[in-house]
Amino acid sequence: MTEPLAAGMTSDPMTRRPPPPFPLSVITGFLGAGKTTLLNRLLADPALADTLVIINEFGEIGLDHLLVESSGDGMILLSSGCLCCTIRGDLIATLEDALRRRDNARITPFQRVIIETTGLADPAPVLHTIMYHPYLLMRFRLEGVITLVDAVNGDATLDAHPEAVKQAAVADRLVLTKTDLLEGPEGASTLARLRGRLAALNPSARQLDAARGEAGAAVLLNSGLFDAGSKNPDVRRWLNAEAFDAGKHGHSHHHDVNHHDVNRHDVNRHDARIRAFCLTGDKPMPASGFGLFLDLLRQAHGPKVLRVKGIVCLDDDPARPIVIHGVQHVFHPPVRLDAWPDADHSTRIVFILQDLEPAFVEGLWRAFTGEPAIDRPDAAALTDNPLSPARSGLLG
Repeated sequence: MTEPLAAGMTSDPMTRRPPPPFPLSVITGFLGAGKTTLLNRLLADPALADTLVIINEFGEIGLDHLLVESSGDGMILLSSGCLCCTIRGDLIATLEDALRRRDNARITPFQRVIIETTGLADPAPVLHTIMYHPYLLMRFRLEGVITLVDAVNGDATLDAHPEAVKQAAVADRLVLTKTDLLEGPEGASTLARLRGRLAALNPSARQLDAARGEAGAAVLLNSGLFDAGSKNPDVRRWLNAEAFDAGKHGHSHHHDVNHHDVNRHDVNRHDARIRAFCLTGDKPMPASGFGLFLDLLRQAHGPKVLRVKGIVCLDDDPARPIVIHGVQHVFHPPVRLDAWPDADHSTRIVFILQDLEPAFVEGLWRAFTGEPAIDRPDAAALTDNPLSPARSGLLG
């Protein structure tokens, strides 16, 4: 018996095409940060009735009051209209299975996916799964990472657990929970200190106060490159490079490359190892040189490059910039825009690094833009000499 086709797909195998990629968001945060509470509130929003929620274990998240009926094989229908399933051993298998059911009209056709990670999880492997797998890359687009931070215990958690620091470092949205439990001058001081610490760790992530109603679905789930309403790129909002120019201390200028190191250097904290900065350039970058710049950076220091987001002007088509997005050694295929989204036509790349100095990245960038620097190799030295650190994998 032939199974019915999902909406938007044709019966002719030669012309059959999947629908546009579905937005996918990742919700993470350390144990006790309030992911269950946030997820329940999001699922109660009628706007998310066509959402597929993927969680690790039903027992770890209190969705029992939302359950209606089983759809078979671990997939259940929630009273909100959302679908929910567990990660059954392998995220790739879970996503592929959900797509197969949707395409064959065996489940309610979802239009969005939310993945909730465990409190102890490093979110990077989840992001790699979406950005690296060819089929999933075609069917999903990473919309954003939402990281919850317990305002009461946030400082202590960041001090004690490097996983929590990494969760905050890769976030597009930082949701502060339990702020209503902080009272009086001491509570205000605690909250201000945590906000400052998070801003230094990840300046481009927008901070939202859950207790004040700031963490609604419209704000949390529209943090990707493309505007939810017009489907046009909103690079300014997505990149938020202005956050690096908001009076942060510790900056230097290298001709047309600016470096803003906004982190504090306290050796007793895990986030002292993190450097967040924005690299900018006014001149178009040679297209071939930019590819080599990224390749050398991720091959030699991929694990240290926690997050990269940027808009880049290349000399092969300066009027049409490319947008890049990477997590450690895995980069999403660059997106070529039809035009610059605003009057600023400069390259702007936001980096969040771990155990890697911004000066090194700047030096590598200058080598490939052709800007001379004393005691630094140029692009030819980095790529042509088989004994160079770049060719031997020992760059930096």
